[in-house]
Amino acid sequence: MKSLLSYMFVGCLAAFGLSACGGENNTTVNVNRTSANTTGKVMNTAGNAVNTVANAVSSITTTSPESFMKEAAQGGMAEVEMGKLAASKATNPEVKKFGQMMVTDHTKANAELKALAATKKVELPADMGSHKSTIDSLSKTSGADFDKSYVDAMVKDHEDDVAAFEKQADKSADAELKAFAAKTLPTLKKHLEAIKAIQAKMK
Repeated sequence: MKSLLSYMFVGCLAAFGLSACGGENNTTVNVNRTSANTTGKVMNTAGNAVNTVANAVSSITTTSPESFMKEAAQGGMAEVEMGKLAASKATNPEVKKFGQMMVTDHTKANAELKALAATKKVELPADMGSHKSTIDSLSKTSGADFDKSYVDAMVKDHEDDVAAFEKQADKSADAELKAFAAKTLPTLKKHLEAIKAIQAKMK
């Protein structure tokens, strides 16, 4: 009888041990699964964050057609006015010549933009916006100081113009505006190349 009880006790211990081991294995598996799920959720969250940033960047890289036309109109008017200043005030013959080119080319582009805006019932601004301060500043300078200030301003303006027109030419949802930007872009690139060449000689 005692021997039988001993066997039964040993059997119970063995059964208990197996149950405990099985429980430990199950716990390990559950922990691993939880860890994997957590990692997956973190990766999905990170991926969603990247997509959100990408979409945000995409939404601001291309200005809306109406905003672009208004900004281009103000910039174009400013180019003409600054060109007139350069044609009359510059002491460097190349700067004078460049200024006159600005008057001619941007007057033409401004007229084309105005006609395009009219077909789309977009009212273009009559003022030059933030460009007015640059013109006021240039008006107060003369001689070599004017030449340098004007050339520096033209390099900056045309770098911005080329970037803005490239985006519209590539991504604009408006087919007509996209065509206008693509048509005007080579002229702007020519201007940028010319003014950079003048700037290089002045250094």
